[in-house]
Amino acid sequence: MRPTKADLEAARDRVVPDVLPPEGTPLRVLFSGINPGLYSGATGHHFARPGNRFWPALHRSGFTDRLLHPSEQDLLPSYGLGITNLAHRTTARADELTDAELREGGARLAALVERLCPAYLAVAGVTAYRTAFGRPRARIGPQDETFGHAKVWVLPNPSGLNASWSLDRITAEFTRLRQAADALKAP
Repeated sequence: MRPTKADLEAARDRVVPDVLPPEGTPLRVLFSGINPGLYSGATGHHFARPGNRFWPALHRSGFTDRLLHPSEQDLLPSYGLGITNLAHRTTARADELTDAELREGGARLAALVERLCPAYLAVAGVTAYRTAFGRPRARIGPQDETFGHAKVWVLPNPSGLNASWSLDRITAEFTRLRQAADALKAP
């Protein structure tokens, strides 16, 4: 059932819990969104708004063997995947976040990566990444920096509001990341 307008407004400033594997379980890729939208806050599921391209890109790129619904997010650890966000509070738009919130989220994310040791940290949103980590020239794709042993990859924001990136282009970038993650486990 779709959230009502009242449900969406009531979801403002809620927190959508991270989807993480149990401690010590291998984590291929930890995906980080910018922050949950109101639709995600109302449903309790990451990237839940209809029109968000995260789940289709995840499947089309080969990370999952079928298209998962946001309500199936708890299956991600079985694929070696997890989800978190730079900022935890829900907003109608990511531009409602302050630069300070993004920088604080970047520090929290770096600590989470240090604890979980994923092979890759994939941040979905280049502008938020630039602000959170003080990398004004960062571009979509693999980054030179690492967090601990984790390699860093910046993905395009899969939100439907990011009209300059089609699903095909987003999927192509997810595919590049998946291939890089797969290559790490190859002999």
